[in-house]
Amino acid sequence: METEALANGDAVPTVHPPNPPARLNDHLAESLRLEHQLMRVPFEHLKKSMRTSNRTVEKEMNAVMSGVAEAAQKDMSKEEAVQHLNSLVSRLQGLKRKLDESNKSEQLQVQRCRARLDHLTVLRAENQQEWNNIRVNRILVDYMLRLSYYDTAMKLAENSAIQDLVDVNVFMDAKKVVECLQNRDCAPALAWCAENKSKLKKVKSKLEFQLRLQEFIELVRVDHSMDAIQYARKHLAPWVSTNMKELQHAMATLAFRSNTDCATYKALFDAKQWDNLVQQFKEEFCKLYGMTVEPLLNIYLQAGLSALKTQYPFNLYNASLYIFHQTHCHRRASGIWLQIYLSQSTSILSLCATFQKN
Repeated sequence: METEALANGDAVPTVHPPNPPARLNDHLAESLRLEHQLMRVPFEHLKKSMRTSNRTVEKEMNAVMSGVAEAAQKDMSKEEAVQHLNSLVSRLQGLKRKLDESNKSEQLQVQRCRARLDHLTVLRAENQQEWNNIRVNRILVDYMLRLSYYDTAMKLAENSAIQDLVDVNVFMDAKKVVECLQNRDCAPALAWCAENKSKLKKVKSKLEFQLRLQEFIELVRVDHSMDAIQYARKHLAPWVSTNMKELQHAMATLAFRSNTDCATYKALFDAKQWDNLVQQFKEEFCKLYGMTVEPLLNIYLQAGLSALKTQYPFNLYNASLYIFHQTHCHRRASGIWLQIYLSQSTSILSLCATFQKN
């Protein structure tokens, strides 16, 4: 310990300021910058749950207050008054049950937010390898959920003990809507649009319009022309100011019908329209929860492959295709490589084209 001499000759120890707290290096800090989605999803889910609870309380309390005011104005017998009050009490009890369920959901989201914050704060240089392994598992779970491998995703999350770090419950909510759309049923998707109407309106989503349009087309397909016209007046008329061209296009199907040979209108009756709706719903769903539309695995792969410094992209291209072929990802991996290397090197265009054909 260093000492300093005072004027009287006494020596005292020199006091050094405490060392500043350890900070993450630039590499680790940049890693954390990529975890926006990790925190955004449970936070958005929590906000949605709270908005639903507030709307429920407001609706039920207004109904109860109206019932009390009505009872005060009417001249009721004792039996009628008791019956009326019992109905109001039953309504309040139902509200309490709904709020209890909502509270459990909100507590679950708070727990997930806390778990994810703890996960981000424990990242240090000495445990980076373990932390990165967890990240890989999270990315794989996200990828499988987006491709509808729900059981496999849940097993991986459970075996890795990362249930609070992945969004299985969010994708399970989407699963119900996706399955109904695949079975040509728009009702759950329309209910989802109504539930999230304000947020979809802010991002100028056309999902609800496309769903309504598809229901109109299905009525035309089965030759229910009058029902189709009534449906259009009720559900499509509000979209005239913003989607006139698409509406005119759809209305012409009343004359051309589903067996038309005119390609312009035949396309509206194509079964692929339902696949387009599924894809559009998935995109809107991801945007609503602050998730990337593209799977995280694709994003990380593309970023990593773009950063590879090599003079032999085609050799790496073949190697990557072989690896991903073994994991049933050949088509997606080849697409990523093509996006990267076809934009950087014109010398392998013919080789890649030949490889894709084979």
